[in-house]
Amino acid sequence: MVGQRVSSALREFLSSEAAGGLVLIAAAAVALAVANSAFAQDYFALLDAKLGPMSLLHWINDGLMALFFLLVGLEMKRELLDGQLARWPNRVLPGIAAASGMAVPAIIYAFVNRGSGALHGWAIPAATDIAFALGLLALLGSRVPPSLKLFLLAVAIIDDLGAVLIIAAFYTARISLLWLGAAAICVIALWLLNRGRVLALFPYLLLGVGLWVCAFRSGVHPTMAGVVLAFMIPLRPDEQRSPLHHLEHGLSPWVGFAIVPLFGLANAGVSLAGLGSSTLAAPIPLGIAAGLFFGKQLGVFGSVWLAIRLRLAPAPGGASLLQLYGIALLCGVGFTMSLFIGLIAFAAPEAQAAVKLGVLLGSALSGLFGLMVLALGARPASRPA
Repeated sequence: MVGQRVSSALREFLSSEAAGGLVLIAAAAVALAVANSAFAQDYFALLDAKLGPMSLLHWINDGLMALFFLLVGLEMKRELLDGQLARWPNRVLPGIAAASGMAVPAIIYAFVNRGSGALHGWAIPAATDIAFALGLLALLGSRVPPSLKLFLLAVAIIDDLGAVLIIAAFYTARISLLWLGAAAICVIALWLLNRGRVLALFPYLLLGVGLWVCAFRSGVHPTMAGVVLAFMIPLRPDEQRSPLHHLEHGLSPWVGFAIVPLFGLANAGVSLAGLGSSTLAAPIPLGIAAGLFFGKQLGVFGSVWLAIRLRLAPAPGGASLLQLYGIALLCGVGFTMSLFIGLIAFAAPEAQAAVKLGVLLGSALSGLFGLMVLALGARPASRPA
C-alpha cells in the first residue's frame, strides 16, 4: 500500500510538472511574439512600471520567484530525505551527470567569453529547467521509459541545488552585516521551531516573510530566503501530518501554473529586430547557447556513459544509450534558472537581451534535438493482451 501511494504521488508530481512545463512553453512563446509586435512598447513599459519601491519586473523576479525557490527547496528536501535520492546508490548516476552537466557548459561559456569582460556569466548555461524539460518529455507520452523520467527529475533537482549554491556564493551583492545578522536571527528562530516539533505552518511562513525582507536588505539575493525556509519546514512520514507535504501540495499548482509562466512571460520577451549572424555570434549569446546545447550533452551523456562503463552505477532500467543521449540533450533546456542567473549576473539592458537570446536559442536547440533523438529511440508502448 505504501509503495502504491508513493508511486501514485510520483506520477501526480510528474504529470503536474509536465503540464506546468507546457504552460511555461506557451508563456515564453507569447512573450516572444508580443515583444516583436505592435504591442512591444506597451509590454516593456508595463514591466518597468513602478509598484512601490520596485518595478513590476523586479516584484516578479525578486518577490514571486522566492515562492518558486521555496517549492524547489521543498522538493529537494523531500527527495533527499524521503524520495528517489534518499539512498546513496540512487544518487550516484544523477549526481555524476548533474556535476558534469554543470561544469562543461560553464567551461565552454568561459572559453567563448575569454577576454570579453563577461566571464561572470559563466553559470548561466549550467542549469536545467525541470518543468520545461518534463513538459517536452510529456509530448512523447509512454514511449519514454519511466526510469528515464525519474533520472531526468533527479538530475534536474541536483542541478537546481548546485544552481542555488552558485547564486548564494557567486552572485551576492555587497553585504550589510546588520541585515545579515537579522536574517541569521530569523533562521535561528526557524530552526528552534523545527527542533521544537512545531507543525503549524503559520509561524514558519511569518518568519519566512521576515527572512525575505532581511535577505533583500542584506545584499543576499532574496530568493535564497525561500530555499532556507524550505529546509526548515518539518517533514513527517505521515503525509497527513507533514507540514512540508501540505505546503508543497498547496504551492505546486500556483508556482507551476502562475508564477513560473508569469516569470517566462515577463522575461522571455526579446526583440528580434535586426537579428543577424553577428548578433548570434557575440560572446554572451554564443557562449550561453553553445554551453546549453553542446556543453550539457557532452557533460551529461559523457559522464553517464563513462560511469556505466566503469560500473560506478547501473543504467536506468529499460533505457537504451540513444534514449540516454536524448535525455542529455533535454538537460540543455535551461530556461527558468538560466534566465534568472543571467538577470542577476548582468545589469545592462543590452547584456540582458543577449542573455535572453542565448538562453532561448540554446534551450530551443536542446529541446528540438532532444525530442527528435528520443522519438527515434522510442519503443512502441506494449498493447494489452
